This record gives sequence, structure tokens and C-alpha cells, in this order.
Amino acid sequence: MTDKIISSYTLAPNNRFNIGDRVLVHSNSSPGHRRTPGYIRGRMGIIERICGEFLNPEELAYGFDGLPKRILYRVSFKQTDIWSDYSGAVNDTLEIEIYEHWLLPVENS
Repeated sequence: MTDKIISSYTLAPNNRFNIGDRVLVHSNSSPGHRRTPGYIRGRMGIIERICGEFLNPEELAYGFDGLPKRILYRVSFKQTDIWSDYSGAVNDTLEIEIYEHWLLPVENS
């Protein structure tokens, strides 16, 4: 038995982040097809799941081969951290699947 939590749809042996890690989504506004929603950029979340390693859809959208493959994570965000006027329950979350190259580590404080 291992202490490491594993939650993956496909193998992703070179993952940079682990389940439970706090991450920050890049806030850059790159032109063109981007899979990361603008409203989540610059927000902090927690890795909920490692989904696997896949061809990069941002490259596939332009007819490229999608290589190198990118690791996809499901990241959980508190609704109150996304929307300043959110009036739902304080524990409500939004989960979004985001590729690793959009994520930055957040040091525990």
C-alpha cells in the first residue's frame, strides 16, 4: 500500500503537480485558441485530479501535431474566489480541467 493518492484517467508519469497541491493559473492573455477560460486566469485553485497526458489542443487547433503531449489536471476553485458578487454557499466550487503549462506552484503559507 502506498501513501500517495493516485487519481488518473491515463498515465501521466512526469506530472509536476500532485493531488492537493495549490496552484495559480497564468494570467497572460495569449491570442488565438486557448483552452483556459479568461475568468479563471490569475486565480488560485487546488489540484483535484490528474487526468492524464494528452496531445496539446492549443496546437491541434492550428493543424500542428500537438506535441509534446501535455498533462491535464482537474483543478477546483472556490466560487467566492472567482466571482466577487457570488451569493451562493461559501463552500461551492467550480472544477475546470487545465493543462500543466497554464499552472504555477503556490508555496504553502
